[in-house]
Amino acid sequence: MLITLLLVVGLLLLAAMLGGRFGPPHQFTLDFIGPLQSAVTRTFSGIVNLKNDYVALLNVRAENKQLQAQIDKYLTELGEYREGYSTYRHLQELLGLKDKLTFKPIAARVVGKEPAYWYQTIVVDRGKKDDILEGMIAFAPGGVVGQVMHTADNYSKILLANAPSSAIDAMVQKNRTRGILKGAGEKGFVLQYVLKTADVEVGDFIVTAGIGGVFPAGMPLGKISKIEKKQRGMFQEIEVEPHIDFQKLEYVLLDPTDRKAVLDSMNLSPAR
Repeated sequence: MLITLLLVVGLLLLAAMLGGRFGPPHQFTLDFIGPLQSAVTRTFSGIVNLKNDYVALLNVRAENKQLQAQIDKYLTELGEYREGYSTYRHLQELLGLKDKLTFKPIAARVVGKEPAYWYQTIVVDRGKKDDILEGMIAFAPGGVVGQVMHTADNYSKILLANAPSSAIDAMVQKNRTRGILKGAGEKGFVLQYVLKTADVEVGDFIVTAGIGGVFPAGMPLGKISKIEKKQRGMFQEIEVEPHIDFQKLEYVLLDPTDRKAVLDSMNLSPAR
């Protein structure tokens, strides 16, 4: 079929070249060839445009890759700047707290966490070589963090104040009503042994009572978030929201006071 078509076109072209006048063969040839030329021209133009579009698409993809690489770089740098600024602000808070203290605390960085339910602890990068002793208290700008329970040469383990095994003598700041602040894990604290007749309200601040020689009086612990008075029993059920976000601790300060020696001098040291 194709060969026949080519023969016809060849004969028409030959006829068009014969003779000098524009006669019917010339007209027939022009009518036949014209649409073919138009189709060939459109096809060729389409191929050229397709090639140009493909080349342009490749260029756009290459530019997109370059732009994405630059965006990734800038986002990484932005994350580093944000982290640096956050660390700076946190350290500024610690420095501000240190300036207000009457003793020289030891700063430590949190390097590990152990989320066991009963003994929720953190590990800091200070130990016996830094004169850290068992029983020393740890705190942050928001208040009490916990107490050192074990030490190694370069590291120490701190029992968090919100651990269920933790108990702190505490009081309501506004009227000095006393109780025992028990850790409740992720729920914060529970203030126990507060009589139903005691004047306590949601929003009241809870601080250390200073009884027992472990924690100095007046250190922030949290604020009352819920109070429930049941018909049975003498005491209120009080939930306390911690001032400290124990999940976000990065640095702590350690009180260098030898609390164990204080307890020993008061004959209050717990049996080991």
